[in-house]
Amino acid sequence: MSLGKIIRHRREELGLTQDQVAGQVGISKPYLSNIETHRAKNPPTDGVLENLERALCFEHGQLLRIAHFARTPLSVRQEHDHLEAAVQKYRSALRQLLANANGEGRTKLQALLDQADADGNVTPIAAGVNIPVINKVAAGYPHHFTDLDYPPSVADEYIRCPDLHDAQAFAARVVGDSMVPDFCEGDIVVFSPNTALRNGDDCFVRFDDGETTFKRVYQDDADTIRLQPLNSLYRAEVHRPQRITGLWPAVFRIQRLTRR
Repeated sequence: MSLGKIIRHRREELGLTQDQVAGQVGISKPYLSNIETHRAKNPPTDGVLENLERALCFEHGQLLRIAHFARTPLSVRQEHDHLEAAVQKYRSALRQLLANANGEGRTKLQALLDQADADGNVTPIAAGVNIPVINKVAAGYPHHFTDLDYPPSVADEYIRCPDLHDAQAFAARVVGDSMVPDFCEGDIVVFSPNTALRNGDDCFVRFDDGETTFKRVYQDDADTIRLQPLNSLYRAEVHRPQRITGLWPAVFRIQRLTRR
């Protein structure tokens, strides 16, 4: 969630009007509205952010941290994201070891995990999540895909996606033309495993043999799932629900505006 949406969400959660908050913070109502809707020409100053934290009952430094991170140069943010991903992988490895340990070894591993969590303790509010871009998803035919066990797996690269807070979200590049015109080869599509699936969603589909594809998904009845390409040159596929082990809806698309 972006900084402006975080502020608006908390204000509405507290049942406060823009007039009330603007009065407490010492800014105009139009300026607060511009902050909430991203129309402000410049980001709020630290003083305004601190006053917003007090008026909206945020912990000290929460909004400041989000705003400062957004102002950080892209190269520094990318380095931070890679370090953060590495830390999450190490924590996941510790948890896996802990699940299989016993006795004194379990106690030591638990102490290490507790210390790692304490050292990395940060506010849970953030402007989106760091999403791994892992391999490619075939929009023409199923393609082997083995990196869904993130964070233990290694991603090709990472993107930060605003307004998405699914820790299991991942992204993949489209291969093929079966989802044209909505999705073209090379587009990056973000999938959210924890988003509720609706009939007719465009989904990352995983089969019981490990193969995957990207199609619009319809469950016509209890015994069949139809995978519908958007390109009329391709035929729909019909499968038994038992054949499909994962259906994860697409929630964002990142598309080049110019084609090479």
